[in-house]
Amino acid sequence: MSTENVSAAVAEEIPNLLITPSAQEYLSDLLNKQNTPGIGVRVFVEHAGTPRAECCMAYSAPEEVAPTDYKQDYPDFPAYIDTPSIPYLLDAVIDYNKDRFGGQLTFRAPNSKVPRVGPDASIEERITYILQSEINPGLAGHGGNCALVEVVEDVEHGLTAVLKFGGGCQGCSAIDVTLKQGVETTLKQHIPELTRVVDQTDHSQADGAYFK
Repeated sequence: MSTENVSAAVAEEIPNLLITPSAQEYLSDLLNKQNTPGIGVRVFVEHAGTPRAECCMAYSAPEEVAPTDYKQDYPDFPAYIDTPSIPYLLDAVIDYNKDRFGGQLTFRAPNSKVPRVGPDASIEERITYILQSEINPGLAGHGGNCALVEVVEDVEHGLTAVLKFGGGCQGCSAIDVTLKQGVETTLKQHIPELTRVVDQTDHSQADGAYFK
């Protein structure tokens, strides 16, 4: 596989998207059925960096290639990657698993929902980034998640992040430990100006709690 930039504009990051040999074989068969010389696939992420992120792949005829798309050449077809989607496709893998019913194409992109923050990002954006990239992956092991509700300047306690827990964390008996020793500690390490983290979750609803 070779990688090249289609346009003169160089992408900030080189994509490391992997299309496995089994997926290449499957996609090549689909593309050959289109009877379109030079056709490839286009890979992109909709709603990138949000909880609603969705990884997508579509046919891409030569005339449909965007000037800024990043091109990866595979033995039987080209793959065009939407340049703004590249950071969200870090470590992404497209695979095809055969089974007795035929098979299934899978698209795993662990960074598709992780927000990107720059030097001018607001404190809300920075907190959301830490929640998505460092805290929620750990909570997911218990079926839980955490989201920012708001950031307020409390007269007594200073800059305060108000959070809401869901899934296996809602109603969990260990939530105080999770909040203080896990979430709050991690957020303060990355965002020193944050002085307090509070939980706004209604923990009386404990149907899905991991620990009751």
